Amino acid sequence: MAGKRILIADDDPEILGALDKRLRQNNYEVASFLSGKEAIDKCKIFNPDLVILDMLLRDTDGYSVAIALRKNINLESVPIIFVTGQELDYSVTQKNISELVNCEFLPKRSAFEDLLGNIKEKIG
Repeated sequence: MAGKRILIADDDPEILGALDKRLRQNNYEVASFLSGKEAIDKCKIFNPDLVILDMLLRDTDGYSVAIALRKNINLESVPIIFVTGQELDYSVTQKNISELVNCEFLPKRSAFEDLLGNIKEKIG
């Protein structure tokens, strides 16, 4: 039986597949999407306990997806972990993320165990 629900949006199919697989192995129920728009639409149905967003998606950016999720009363406090493999202005990224509730940033180069630790800290 699957545990807590995690929604992932990432534009890299390999990373998306690897995250999906590893999270399922850790007893999470996972919904994975390459598109930010699709992730927003499915969030309302999937009702995740946590969301993992790539900062740069095919059709939008993770920050815009997070803003859309925060406008939904059922998703306004769901923890969001932003990840990216791109070199971003870290101070600007942190400022934008700090404006949203219950969000944090983790570089993709971080080990899966670091991500898993953050997830367990937030939702068990």
